[in-house]
Amino acid sequence: MPGTVLLLAASPTGKSCLVDAASVLPILAAVAPDVLSGTDTANVVELADPLEPQAVLTRLRAAATAPGPLTVFLTGQLQLDRRQRLPHLALARTTAATVRYTGFPWHWIREELRLRTPGSTAVVVDLHTDAETWQHLATQPLTVGPGTLLYGRVAPPPPRRAVASPTYMKSVATILRSGHRPPLAHLHQQALTRSSGEDPEAARRDIVLAVDPTQPGHSTPPAQPPMRPVPGFQPAPPPPVPVQVSVAPLPPPPPPSTDPHAEITAAVERGRHVEAAELAGRREQEALRAHGPGGDEVVHWMEVRADLAMFAGDAELSCRIWLAVADVRLAAGQPPGAPGVEAAVDRAHHQWGRIGDSARARELGPALADLRLRVPGRRQGALDDVQRHLNRLQAQV
Repeated sequence: MPGTVLLLAASPTGKSCLVDAASVLPILAAVAPDVLSGTDTANVVELADPLEPQAVLTRLRAAATAPGPLTVFLTGQLQLDRRQRLPHLALARTTAATVRYTGFPWHWIREELRLRTPGSTAVVVDLHTDAETWQHLATQPLTVGPGTLLYGRVAPPPPRRAVASPTYMKSVATILRSGHRPPLAHLHQQALTRSSGEDPEAARRDIVLAVDPTQPGHSTPPAQPPMRPVPGFQPAPPPPVPVQVSVAPLPPPPPPSTDPHAEITAAVERGRHVEAAELAGRREQEALRAHGPGGDEVVHWMEVRADLAMFAGDAELSCRIWLAVADVRLAAGQPPGAPGVEAAVDRAHHQWGRIGDSARARELGPALADLRLRVPGRRQGALDDVQRHLNRLQAQV
């Protein structure tokens, strides 16, 4: 089965730039698609210095819904949203003051990858941070979801007025240009060794990421704070000793999984959307009996059903379920700015715009407009967009 590769390099322009992320793309782009993916054939999508979070989301969502293995090579810098303290991938227009609106929320990556078959997805990262984000990651490790492999490094801020080089990702690309793709765990170790030749301090300074959920006894490695002070903050004592995580060679493929997510994903890949929806519906009912309305498990399976409706091309049903998810989260006391609430309303909005039946869209428009009043989201003018589209629909009557 063909694989999919997403090459993403993002960093702000001007004084906010900490790393020359785009410099790695020519080297990665020179690698044969099958080597990048580790499959016989592969589709490669390249995204260089994107301007809008929605553009990144669209490309990531398309890659996440493609059948077959997915590998994401991500180079850039992380910054915190000062309001919610959530890490974002800084994009071309991002500044410290605007990251909430111009950056790409890191948790969107977890959201988009959560339905993929465990072990079929890998994210390889070379990330730099500002001082505030570096301190945050010392206690809140970076993750990409329970079934996704994660390899790479996170580096602290470079010296003042300096722009760092993504030496780890360049090493990955250089190794792959040989035409051979070793197992990711081996590729990761080789890249660390190679990049440390250019930057000897990296081995004891960077946070090393090596998370493989297919390995027995897997656990997420702890984050490591810097060994030397970074101007602007002091890490919380006592500072743990940084540990470079080594991963054993990959074992033979495990037997078929009984994980319901894997069963659902397999059904979707075969085009059996009704079967996938029935599987998710049964899980939702089981969670409802076990946890009651509003339970986290119930909400999770509602979200799965909403995504499955989208995969099946039923925008109306997907919109209805996302509206219900938003209502349930708000009723449970989550604030309008909570990531889960914003994501539900954003997705309901997106699916509403795809409903082809004007009468059905008119029916759902007022409910979406009401939610947009309470949950404006990160995109400026979202409520106005709902009202304009609703007015156009009303004019068709």
